[in-house]
Amino acid sequence: MTPAQLSRTVLHTVRRAVEDDELCVAVPERVKVRTPPRPGCGDYATNVALLLARGERGERGEGDALVIAEVLRRRLLRTPGIARVDIAAPGFLNITLDAGSHGELVRTVVSDGLRYGHGDSLAGVSVPLGASDEVRAALVAHVVRGLVAAAGGVVVPGHGPVVRPSPLSGRDLLTRLGPDAARWALLRPAGHDLPDLDPSRLLSQREDNPLFRVQYAHARTRALMRNAGQLGLAPEPQPESGAAYDHPAEIGLLALLADHPRTIEAAARHRAPDRLARHLVAVADAFFRFQELVQDLFQDLSHDRLQSSRPSSRQSKPPAVHRARPALADATGAVLAGGLHLLGISAPDHL
Repeated sequence: MTPAQLSRTVLHTVRRAVEDDELCVAVPERVKVRTPPRPGCGDYATNVALLLARGERGERGEGDALVIAEVLRRRLLRTPGIARVDIAAPGFLNITLDAGSHGELVRTVVSDGLRYGHGDSLAGVSVPLGASDEVRAALVAHVVRGLVAAAGGVVVPGHGPVVRPSPLSGRDLLTRLGPDAARWALLRPAGHDLPDLDPSRLLSQREDNPLFRVQYAHARTRALMRNAGQLGLAPEPQPESGAAYDHPAEIGLLALLADHPRTIEAAARHRAPDRLARHLVAVADAFFRFQELVQDLFQDLSHDRLQSSRPSSRQSKPPAVHRARPALADATGAVLAGGLHLLGISAPDHL
């Protein structure tokens, strides 16, 4: 279940509670869910009960918010894919998905590949966008058109993107930086920020270079998949009956993968490719925290195979984990490659 799907689920729950006369509130047009700011608060959180308690006059009613939250909590618990719903003062709902939802997310990402996150969230929405001769504005406009199309919207004539212009021409940028670093330099900063065009930072293969981290993370996902193949592992998301993705590194990475469709929509709606670029950096950083789990798993599996001919005191991890963690790595690679593709940047398999 992606954040967008969960948002619709919570909104539907509010609507049904109103229709059944269990709540007397104005049904909002949209409901926002967010990843909680700290671990232990579920997979997602929403303040919809607080917003409903404030009402049309904007008055706070924290007591009412807790009552509304309890109504929604009971109803949400009946929803397939939701394992737990907790209420946190003054009226937040913390929602935990079940193992099947996590596995289904990974399965969806792998199945959709580069097109994961594309959809119709902006169907019927017109995004005004104009042309520009300035190199950065022209590039932003070009990328935004692709983002709007990916989200199912339509571009209509309007003003060109409002961005700080590049001090270098397109030809100079390509000469100094090459296509990938040039695009990244112009797209990653917010429009009001001046782009950093220093080749020593943009072309360095060090962890302090965000573009390198993103591309290297993608290359590492491909390397892990090759390693899985050499060990005879067929990646497979954990089934509903299997153990959940429950390590903090797994949960953090899953949350970012689930948020990818909404990031594409927001980048398109606000004509801000920098939102997608920053999201990819976050995914890459979360992957590096997660990859140690996969590497440890591969080391254990290799050791067990080497020791299979004699008794061993080592305890093997469950077979489901052997297949599930590589599947999550594969899904991460798809998100990184798809996001880079939307920015017009390559996603190399080897670095």
